[in-house]
Amino acid sequence: MWILYQLAMAAALLAAAPFLLLRRGRHYLPTLRGRLGLTAAPATAADGRLWIHAVSVGEVAVAATLVRALPPELPLVVTTVTPTGQARARDAFKGRDAAVAYLPFDLGFAVERFWRRYRPAALVLVEGDYWPLLLRTARRRRLPVAVVNARLGERSFRRWRTLRRLAPALHDALGVPRRARFGVQTEEDRQRFLALGVDGRRLVVTGNLKFESPAPAPLPELEARLEELAAGRPILIAGSTMQGEDEAVLDAFAGVGAERALLVLVPRHPERWDAAVALAAARGLPSVRRSALDHRPAKRSPAVVLLDSFGELAALYRIAAAAFVGGTLVPTGGHNPLEPARFGVPIAVGPSMYNFRQIAAAFDDAGAWRRVADAGDLADCWRGWLDDPLAARQVGQRGRALVEANRGALERTRELLAPLLQQLPPGAPS
Repeated sequence: MWILYQLAMAAALLAAAPFLLLRRGRHYLPTLRGRLGLTAAPATAADGRLWIHAVSVGEVAVAATLVRALPPELPLVVTTVTPTGQARARDAFKGRDAAVAYLPFDLGFAVERFWRRYRPAALVLVEGDYWPLLLRTARRRRLPVAVVNARLGERSFRRWRTLRRLAPALHDALGVPRRARFGVQTEEDRQRFLALGVDGRRLVVTGNLKFESPAPAPLPELEARLEELAAGRPILIAGSTMQGEDEAVLDAFAGVGAERALLVLVPRHPERWDAAVALAAARGLPSVRRSALDHRPAKRSPAVVLLDSFGELAALYRIAAAAFVGGTLVPTGGHNPLEPARFGVPIAVGPSMYNFRQIAAAFDDAGAWRRVADAGDLADCWRGWLDDPLAARQVGQRGRALVEANRGALERTRELLAPLLQQLPPGAPS
């Protein structure tokens, strides 16, 4: 069966390759060596590394929060899937004994090469990302495995449940790692994992580590430059926008008027930066790239600043008068609203928040944000908050209070991991 699985995986990778090279070639092509397990081992490679896997930027932020509670001398290897996650991980873990690498393709030769290079002693998956061959290798090597901040959305649950009903043996081989320890976000997640056969003794509701993320360090030079460009106008931030969403955000901003505010637009994926500039120009909105601010002054006050950089969005929310959280006007499940909420920034989101269903329900119940359906709704929302700053502040304050009220997951997760850390080999601090 595993030979067939690897043949299917190889065929899927070959089928996807033309699309990835065409759409994201310059970002993904340099990563192939790492994904094939061909990169050199770190100079400090040693047995006993704790392996932390975090798919992309959001999961890396959770991993960075978790690592704060671990011994600083504990050696790590941190893997990601996306290039943006890789860049964020290199920044988040600099100063530690932490090797940062790409997760190998789920092919036997790539997984074995990765194992020989990094020799992990335990594996922590952040929120999930279950690769069958990798987990099978972990079982064969008797590697302790834990899943932290685990969640199981409705769609994923239906798929795994259907597979378990139609092909129990295949589900047992390819499903979630049922012998791992799970720290899940909610009781609903716990019930879903139970339904998939995970032993209840291995399931602990720890809460959501995203509530524990520390505020990012200020970026005083960039913040001052943006405020200079705003020239007294409030700053609106549209963060982590997805394909098909920039148009709606720019239409909404055009409805507000560049004379009333400065828009900082932050596409989620770098391959869309050029397109976002073109979309702004097509609407008569003069723009400037963040990367150009370091080299030359803007000739005039722009309407839009395109944040074509990594790792700066979360810190910039502190200067926002209002924010829109991307991935919510298109059906991609949304992004983390806690980043602007921690600063008391009033937040607008669209209807698609299934990646954050518990957080979304809490924000809905507390009236801690504004739901919008389209560009017109977003324009009305932004205009209303600019017209009534007190009302905007009240929404933002409810969001900040919600963040403060939901802390505690970090300590519970540390307790969950204590038995795993005790299994690390002698010399690896626990």
